[in-house]
Amino acid sequence: MKARSLADLGALRDSLVQQRAQAEAAARLERERRAAEERERRVFADAVGPVTKVQAHPRPPRVPPQPVPHQRQRDERAVLAEAMQGVDPATLLRTDDALGFRRPEVGEEVLVRLRSGHWAIQGEIDLHGLRRDEAREQLAAFLRLAQRRGQRCLRVVHGKGNGSPGREPVLKGKVHRWLSQHAGVLAFAQAGANDGGAGALIVLLGDAAAP
Repeated sequence: MKARSLADLGALRDSLVQQRAQAEAAARLERERRAAEERERRVFADAVGPVTKVQAHPRPPRVPPQPVPHQRQRDERAVLAEAMQGVDPATLLRTDDALGFRRPEVGEEVLVRLRSGHWAIQGEIDLHGLRRDEAREQLAAFLRLAQRRGQRCLRVVHGKGNGSPGREPVLKGKVHRWLSQHAGVLAFAQAGANDGGAGALIVLLGDAAAP
């Protein structure tokens, strides 16, 4: 801007002075704003204290649920349904070497099927050589576990007594009694020759919870 007179020069000077004053005022306001922000930051930092950066952890992989064995459950229900056919309310509990054991609601043909290996064996325990108390405890635990697993047809080995005095099986009678007293046992029979013969029993479990 070219000044044409002293008056113009005075006006130009006043304009420059005004612009400089405005710039200084703006700079002063900016410094005050930054100083205020810094004070707020420090007050917040003092209130919060030291901050530790949280490390990001990868999300664990999703584990798909275990498949439900519907077919096995249907097969087991079919086993129980077969066992409950031919009910004779007047039938007493039978237990001896020939007939085995069955509850009143279980038909006699169930014992025949147990001896003939009609149902696949789903679990087994060998009590041979154990003392009486050990055998009773292990048998009870085995039956509880089998029921939790949904197993129905089991083999219990008690031994033939070949090494016992008089060659009499020590545990055989006791195992018979323990099984017959167990609420979850529907029936049991002496195993066939291929499954242990006189030294083992084939046991059929029901749905009742173990005592």
